[in-house]
Amino acid sequence: MTEKLLQYLWNYKIFQNFDFKDIEGNSVEIISFGKWNKDAGPDFLDAKIKTNGLVIAGNIELHVRSSDWIFHNHSPDPNYQNIILHVVFQHDLEISEHTEKNVPTLELNKYIDESVIHKYEKFIDGNQFIACEKIFDCNKIPVHFHEGNILKKLDEKSLELEHNLSHHKNNFEAVLFHSLAYSFGLKVNAHIFRQIAESIDFSIINKIRQNHLQLEALFFGISGWLDIPLDGQMKIWKREFDFLTTKFMLSDLKLHPKFLRLRPPNFPTIRLSQLADLYNRHQNLFSKIISVRNADQLYEVFQPVKASEYWDCHFNFGAISKPTPKMLSKDFIDLLILNTVLPLKYTYHRYHNEEIADEILEFYTQITAEKNSVISGWKNLGFDIKNALESQSLIYHYKHSCEEKNCLTCSIGFKLLKES
Repeated sequence: MTEKLLQYLWNYKIFQNFDFKDIEGNSVEIISFGKWNKDAGPDFLDAKIKTNGLVIAGNIELHVRSSDWIFHNHSPDPNYQNIILHVVFQHDLEISEHTEKNVPTLELNKYIDESVIHKYEKFIDGNQFIACEKIFDCNKIPVHFHEGNILKKLDEKSLELEHNLSHHKNNFEAVLFHSLAYSFGLKVNAHIFRQIAESIDFSIINKIRQNHLQLEALFFGISGWLDIPLDGQMKIWKREFDFLTTKFMLSDLKLHPKFLRLRPPNFPTIRLSQLADLYNRHQNLFSKIISVRNADQLYEVFQPVKASEYWDCHFNFGAISKPTPKMLSKDFIDLLILNTVLPLKYTYHRYHNEEIADEILEFYTQITAEKNSVISGWKNLGFDIKNALESQSLIYHYKHSCEEKNCLTCSIGFKLLKES
């Protein structure tokens, strides 16, 4: 048994039964197994369990042995303070802090068939990109396959945005801010950046957005970076943050973005400074992006954005680096447009503009296709991917059909299997 395999079995819920009991014999109902986190931090995020009559939400950590919690030095790490369940293959050590916090430990070895372990070890070690790879044929792609995938993705995203709009009293500007923060955080810091954005009443952003220094100070202070200033600029940011804290009675909550596994241009310091510059430059950002009619006009909104002058010679606080302006790259702007701007435009117009679907699909054709491992996998199967309409469609299909092995509900799989 490996931790990777244990995570796989948990993610795909491959167990003999689900009558889970913790090591104390208490029933543990898994309401939500959580989202598999392949970056730093707990293995599964946003999970939900019911035990001892209580429903608890938080994160789940998996280990081969209970003692791995100590071996991996999770105790002092703030990222592991919201663990609601410790899942192990073998329980070999009582973790005192879990006992003190009433965090249950679930031992999985009796719920897993040994033959399943051998079968899935062989599967995981394989290098097959998709299940139908050996019989795949690009000519079997259905008509309007890409358009259909994009519209399904947009409809799913709209439901999420409409929920957020309802929570924030239909304030599109606030929801745009939260969504942009999520995108600026990229995969590693997306959730933390959204938490930072949502921890600030958007009326505060509106009141200080003409002051780039204060916007940066607000973001950096909430990130917990200004407690011990390392240079004169940090002292200025700290002074401004202390002033804002008093003026707006800000919470003392601190959220801690991650640096692990990030290239320096994607450090959260740089991205938060760029986010501050974006809102400093555009006083009516939502109105601007809603009114644009093509991708070139969207690029004009984002291309001038850069981190403040301090970051020309820094990637992190107090550490001098080679001078270079920290502008938004075209690839990053494409990401912002695809993940935030177009879904919000679609949501805003979908109920009173019958042509919005065609207009948004046209935007996708004007944007360059992404470059990542999933797109490389499709190209190796013979796809000539010309634009973001096709690349986004194939990424969506891979995540929702191929990764989940939903071959029998896949329009491509149906054709392949029928003719095979």
